[in-house]
This record gives sequence, structure tokens and C-alpha cells, in this order.
Amino acid sequence: MSIKDLLHVMVVDDTATSRGLMLQALDSMGIRNIQHAADGHEALAKLAGKPVHLVLSDYFMPGMDGLQLLQSLRGDARTRGVGFVLVTGRAEPDLIERGKTLGMNNFIRKPFTTPELKACLEAVVGRF
Repeated sequence: MSIKDLLHVMVVDDTATSRGLMLQALDSMGIRNIQHAADGHEALAKLAGKPVHLVLSDYFMPGMDGLQLLQSLRGDARTRGVGFVLVTGRAEPDLIERGKTLGMNNFIRKPFTTPELKACLEAVVGRF
């Protein structure tokens, strides 16, 4: 069994279209264990009941942005070790540095291709 068969992923994005594109890309890679949430608060609630190995989160979201979600994950012993990839159209150096300081594992710029997303995820979890 390969890592993609075992990998559990949470996609967090307030825009249904962006969330759908990420879900579609993951599905095309053969990743089937996927949850999704429309915002950080919903993601935290779902993760409390069903943990994952990796979170892909948009940066700009109402109520709780992607880095605030990351900070919440790293502050909870149950989710501290979850891999985190920030998905953003604004990959400015200060934002990326803040993410790294908080424990972000990787980031990807929007728009992205499926091969780019696959390479980004493999840099975090290993080849699949």
C-alpha cells in the first residue's frame, strides 16, 4: 500500500471553486481520504473528531486566516504534528516567513497545476 492510500488530508478554503479544484487535484493523484472545510473554525471542529496527516489551507479566509489556523493547530497537542501547506495567491516573503516561524511545512502559489501540487505535497510527506 502506498502513502497516498494511507494519507488523510483536510482541504480548507472559503471559496467553493478553489476548494473544488484542490479536491479534484488530490483525487486525480489517487488520494481518497479527504475531508474539507469552508473555514478555519469548521476545520478545527472536524479535526477534533477525525484527525488528518496533512492540512492544505487557503490564506485569505474570513474569521480565521490560514496562519491563524496553523497557529491553532500547532498550539494543540492533538494536532501539533499535522503537516501544513499554505495555499495563497499572495506568496510574499513576509507572509512565507511568518508561516515558517509558525511551523508551516510548505506553501504553494495559486493558481497551481496538479503536478505542482503533487511536488509540494511530496516535499512534506514523501513520494507517492
